Amino acid sequence: MTADDAPDRPDDDAAPDVITVTCPSCDGELRVDVRTGHVLQCIEPDKPIAGGKDFDSLFAEIDRGKARAEDVFTREMGALEDRDRLMEAKFAENLKRAKADPDKGPPERPWDFD
Repeated sequence: MTADDAPDRPDDDAAPDVITVTCPSCDGELRVDVRTGHVLQCIEPDKPIAGGKDFDSLFAEIDRGKARAEDVFTREMGALEDRDRLMEAKFAENLKRAKADPDKGPPERPWDFD
């Protein structure tokens, strides 16, 4: 490419040292050093208060959270009651088996062998 084919651009002395670019994903403003290509500053856009939700929708979200917590609590209480019933049934079965074969006695401990 010759000097005649080069696109028109200002002299290096007149070119700015920093350019401002808008980020396509977050709409933030990036200030970039032209010579090094490093981002000097990132200015995030203002975010709406409460994520842009109105007061009524925030209260509705709190109510949904309370309902979910109550549902989880109820399920866990049911599981706990069911667990108690299962443990009682297992204990009764093992007690019945131990009474049916009382000759075995307690298991020997490893330190009793010495």
